[in-house]
Amino acid sequence: MKSVTVAVTIVTFNSAQFIARCLEHVFRQDYPLLNVIVIDNASSDETPDILRGFADRVRFVPNQENRGFAGGQNQAIALSDSDWVLVLNPDVVLNPSFVTKALQPAALDDRVGSVSGKLLRMQPAETLDSTGIYFTPSLRHFDRGSGEPDSDAYDHFEFVFGVTGAAALYRREMINDVAVNREFFDEQFFAYREDADLAWRAQLLGWKCLYVPDAVAYHVRKVLPTNRKSLPADINMHSVKNRFLMRIKNIDAGLYLRYFLPITLRDILVFGGCLLTETSSLRAFPIVLRTFPAMLRKRKEIMRRRRVDSRYMSAWFSNEPVSHPAPDIDRVVGASGILSR
Repeated sequence: MKSVTVAVTIVTFNSAQFIARCLEHVFRQDYPLLNVIVIDNASSDETPDILRGFADRVRFVPNQENRGFAGGQNQAIALSDSDWVLVLNPDVVLNPSFVTKALQPAALDDRVGSVSGKLLRMQPAETLDSTGIYFTPSLRHFDRGSGEPDSDAYDHFEFVFGVTGAAALYRREMINDVAVNREFFDEQFFAYREDADLAWRAQLLGWKCLYVPDAVAYHVRKVLPTNRKSLPADINMHSVKNRFLMRIKNIDAGLYLRYFLPITLRDILVFGGCLLTETSSLRAFPIVLRTFPAMLRKRKEIMRRRRVDSRYMSAWFSNEPVSHPAPDIDRVVGASGILSR
């Protein structure tokens, strides 16, 4: 089998606390990486100086302005030409076999476009951070297992809706296929929910996301629904804005009608919260109106190329995490290693 190439792409913004540790663990991977690309979004701390210390091992591109996670990652991905791209947050630490373990089962199915490993919280120990993304009928998205103790309930290969952008492995064929206007991540999102938007689009276009429990990483999770009040105002604003942008682009009439009540009730709650307690997020709504025509054009392109029906998509939206077993992958990977090195 042809050896599979992998690039790692990281976007930093005032990440001095984490980036050196992240890169050291990237370089400890037991899989030969093609290259490591770091885009810095005009950090004002020591991040650029730290990155220059890795100049012999990292392609470092300093931006003069903050292009957000979406823009920075698109910039980094465009500089790579590998078979797979590992999108990584600077506050993630990979186990040495993360890439090997993630690639091995993905080789069994050409429709696997993305891979989620088992992300654990850095603190408290043995606490799950993410085993993939799932959506509720109210169009909220969450990380499977978030905050739960690590257990054998998440020790099997499964197909899930999508992968968190903190540590996401993407197949190049999928990157090229799902890009709209040459954007893999939607740059109108800037930051937050861009991974969920991408997962939704990939599902519409027929790609699968595989959860691989043996690919383990650790994440310093900062953004959670429970700590919203302590988050920067810009993050909360983007969260509100992107809830609506994601829907404009991806939802179809069948899904909307089926879950109209929970969607509407959640919308009322979001708008009411902005009016009463989070007034800084009210600026999200004029942005949604300004970008509405562009979102409709993207929607037209996505719907023109969609490969699954409304019934298939509706089945993914549930108040409890939805996943589908992958027993064939469990069996084959359990029997022997399959990835050429």
